[in-house]
Amino acid sequence: MTRGRDLQFNSVDIRADRDGDHAHLAPIGPFDLPHAMAAARAVEIAETQLKGCVSIDVDLAHLDRIDGAGAVLLARFFDRLDAEDEHRTAVIESSNTKAARLIARYRKEQVGSSHIEQAVEDHVPAQIVMRPLTRLGALALHLPSKATEALDFIGRCGAAVPKAAATTNSVDWLSLPGLIQEIGADALPVTSAANLLIGIIIGFLGVSQLEPLGAVAYVPGLVVVAHFRELGPLVTAIVVAGRSGAGLASEIATMKVSEEIDALRSMGFDPVRWLVIPRCLALAATVPVLTWLGDLLALVGGLAATTVITNMTPHSYLAATADHITVAHLFVGLVKSPFLALSIGLIACGQGLAASGGAAAVGSRTTTAVVQSIFAVIVVSAVFTFFFALIGM
Repeated sequence: MTRGRDLQFNSVDIRADRDGDHAHLAPIGPFDLPHAMAAARAVEIAETQLKGCVSIDVDLAHLDRIDGAGAVLLARFFDRLDAEDEHRTAVIESSNTKAARLIARYRKEQVGSSHIEQAVEDHVPAQIVMRPLTRLGALALHLPSKATEALDFIGRCGAAVPKAAATTNSVDWLSLPGLIQEIGADALPVTSAANLLIGIIIGFLGVSQLEPLGAVAYVPGLVVVAHFRELGPLVTAIVVAGRSGAGLASEIATMKVSEEIDALRSMGFDPVRWLVIPRCLALAATVPVLTWLGDLLALVGGLAATTVITNMTPHSYLAATADHITVAHLFVGLVKSPFLALSIGLIACGQGLAASGGAAAVGSRTTTAVVQSIFAVIVVSAVFTFFFALIGM
């Protein structure tokens, strides 16, 4: 048996092990657009080594990264091998199903492409037809690793804060005003509208439930307590998570897949300090303000709803509202807002930094960031509610 030469060119390899008319082919490293020249060179040299082979087994398990450019390059390579009558390529390692599917998508309608598709189909059905309990078990199995990754990222962010305070030039402070404008001022219309409608809804529900009991006078207090303590911070944070959280996640994910993050590291900048800290600070500074303004608009909504469908005058409503606005209610609502904002920022930035691949990875990470941010906001809000209930606030 003769071993083909290991081809190394900018961390991109194609290892060809040949035994007579049979060969074992293993692409190694990143086959993507930034490494296209290296990948093309590796393919060119491998093609010369495979002349005269009757069958070629392809092992995709060692591919680190692959995008459309790398998939097209390998697909055309396999097509050229199969174009010769004596050549037959077949995938023998189906663990990298994403790469196999991507390559198969760009292959021509030839017999050779069916080998990759068949290898993928042999591997995937077990994942597609999983029963609900099996899916639940698989999710539970991965929870410890996901929790470890999340805690590791939170720890790195916490360790980056004192370093950022010691070396201020390691943080992109110039982007902070723009982030506050984008996260705070630009989000004001939608958060204000959401809180106004919530105030109207609480007012209508309060009147419908309390009017038969002759207790309409308690509606202003219901609006204040429900919105100031719970719904105001929660609704504002959910809207911010869906709007700003998605934007931050997609922005950083795009930077990651386009290798701008790698460029920052090569210049000596820590992405956590340069990107994550300014965004978390902007969220922590703007979400409490948005929450406070939303509380005011919720009072307006409750006033409008109550005075329209009852005989209560605006003056009476405002007097009852002033009696129920206390420092405790304001404190409970506003103290949790920065923590809700930090949970949104950490999840959005963490998902963006974890992206890998192409445009599909950006969309997937953005969706995950929004879902996890909303869930985290609800959990954090519930934790604060339980805590304040325990201490009697």
